[in-house]
Amino acid sequence: MSPATPQSLFARLTELKIETQTIDHPPAFTVEDGEAYVGHMAGVHVKNLFLCDAKKKMWLITVPWDCVIDLKALPGRISSKRLSFGSPERLLRTLGATPGSVSPFCVINDSGQQVQIVLDSWMMEQGLINAHPLINTQTTAIRASDLLKFINACGHEPLIVDLYGGDVTHSA
Repeated sequence: MSPATPQSLFARLTELKIETQTIDHPPAFTVEDGEAYVGHMAGVHVKNLFLCDAKKKMWLITVPWDCVIDLKALPGRISSKRLSFGSPERLLRTLGATPGSVSPFCVINDSGQQVQIVLDSWMMEQGLINAHPLINTQTTAIRASDLLKFINACGHEPLIVDLYGGDVTHSA
């Protein structure tokens, strides 16, 4: 089956009665690109890490884009084995995404629930979350509660974890 498109993602969100707002922009491959193009949008902008552990379990970690992830400490926070970055091929095969376009919306393509979604708890307490809708030339604002509703509707039960132990300050 072909991966979902932004159009089919938006259709699914509409079907779930989830309101979003999306803006178009040039391709954003990095956080710096994103800041330049959509930094003015209200809400928490996110970055995503596609990781695999030693037993090949896959993880999608979604955090505010201004946070640094300690890959050595992360396994203890999410109860995993040692983590490393997943290959672009595995990312495309499991989440239907390419590097630079990854977001929690990619769970729409993981019908086999092969990837464990991990969401930062501080981020999920904020009103709006901004993420790519399967493509890095758009950014979509969605309420945190509606993001959870969408992820659950895709058959996933995300882990909501304090990834920073309260040590990091975020700007909303």
